[in-house]
Amino acid sequence: MEEFTEEKTQKELPENHANNSTEEEHGDEMYEHFHLTVDRGQGLLRIDKFLHNLIEHTSRSKIKQAAQAGNILVNGKPVIQNYKVKPYDDISILLAHPPREVEIIPENIPLNIVYEDDDLILVNKKAGMVVHPAYGNYTGTLVNALTYYLKDILIHDDIVDAPMLVHRIDKDTSGIILVAKTEYAQARLASQFFNHTIYRRYYALVWGDFKEDEGTVEGYIGRSIKDRKVMDVFSDESRGKHAVTHWKVIERFGYVTLVECRLETGRTHQIRVHMQHIGHPLFNDATYGGDRILKGTTFTKYKQFIQNCFSLLPRQALHAKSLGFIHPTTNKEFMFDSELPEDMQTVIDKWRNYAIHKAYEEEVEITYDISNRERKRLEE
Repeated sequence: MEEFTEEKTQKELPENHANNSTEEEHGDEMYEHFHLTVDRGQGLLRIDKFLHNLIEHTSRSKIKQAAQAGNILVNGKPVIQNYKVKPYDDISILLAHPPREVEIIPENIPLNIVYEDDDLILVNKKAGMVVHPAYGNYTGTLVNALTYYLKDILIHDDIVDAPMLVHRIDKDTSGIILVAKTEYAQARLASQFFNHTIYRRYYALVWGDFKEDEGTVEGYIGRSIKDRKVMDVFSDESRGKHAVTHWKVIERFGYVTLVECRLETGRTHQIRVHMQHIGHPLFNDATYGGDRILKGTTFTKYKQFIQNCFSLLPRQALHAKSLGFIHPTTNKEFMFDSELPEDMQTVIDKWRNYAIHKAYEEEVEITYDISNRERKRLEE
């Protein structure tokens, strides 16, 4: 029995093997989590074979890598692949999400590679590039580019394997994305995302000013009841996935603010929907209402200034700036930072300059109006 939804694929394991199972793609974090209890009539069987028989589209190799990465727990303790399952064993397994069933076409697309070694590669993705091929975007994606770049390890006997993603960012969000080069590295990194030990810091330009210098947004993110194409924040856990975003003011410009957002979780559109939820949509975010003037004056000059900014930054003002993690094989702490892209930096500079001159310009505008009224009174 299978049930498919837009957010995730959820499959029920056979009733004689499990009383609870979930398989999830957690928004930006790409992994599956299964939880099951072994039936009382189950005979002794290696856990890799047991899980391979139970979970569709999963190889023994991937299960082995999950075990070696410490991602298979039995009764709360990690086990290796030759562990023999017993009746009533409580099993939890974390697997890197399998590639979608679409043909991957290697494409020679330039990549801004931040770091690379035998286990992983970090890319500073430009805005406008889709991460994975999907309906309407089968070419020109980051996966197409990576497949070409890593063709020596991904293409064998005309069979093309997909790059091993562990997370993703939106098409119109720029910034650092991490990709594994081995199944073991993929499993170890997926575990860090699952356990919320990955450090992710984004810069966002949002509408409005904040009373506080920092804060936290928490709620359950799920598909909007009114529009299934967008996400919403709910207080009821049955409506979505738990999500936590910590924000801190970096610079205030009066009508907009540059904030740092640190993620504990990685849900679909998390920062965008969380900021919109607290009344601060991202600047020029068409999906969540930030593509119109939400704060400011009625002056024609101001309206033209905003339109110029929208033209310079034709996307939501969001950049995945920093990423920190534990290296899957060396166990060393890694931290990477990236500069803001030109379009976002240019608009921030324009806002900074506007904030400096705003008070003077408004004073001149008001004085001019008063002078006109006074002149008219005198003429009368």
